[in-house]
Amino acid sequence: MTQCFPKAFVAALAALLIPACSSDYGFSSNLDPQAFNDYFKAGDVVLFEEGQGPEGRYKILGLIEGEACQATPGDVPVTVADARTDARRKAADKGANGLVIKSCTIIEESGSGCHSRALCVGQALQLANDDN
Repeated sequence: MTQCFPKAFVAALAALLIPACSSDYGFSSNLDPQAFNDYFKAGDVVLFEEGQGPEGRYKILGLIEGEACQATPGDVPVTVADARTDARRKAADKGANGLVIKSCTIIEESGSGCHSRALCVGQALQLANDDN
């Protein structure tokens, strides 16, 4: 009789969960539908490291600085990757589709509202589209 209890419990649980799968569930997200493209625009910017410049024609649009800030010691530590992503987003705001990272650094000293910060400096580029 004790072996029947687990089987009966599993059967009852399955009977309760099967109708839940067929229900109409709404989808909720913290992404703003109006700014959806803004979230992913950094992905449209090709990243080049110093000394690995683009091939082909391009136009220099200006210097870009990306930053990541750890506001308090309990927050997630900063990474150079976050600062590069911020620089790519700012390059996209300038109309760039390429970015050459010149230098990145992590500053461990508190200041300017950050416990630590990562900074990346680069050159925003408009790469020529030679497909035409």
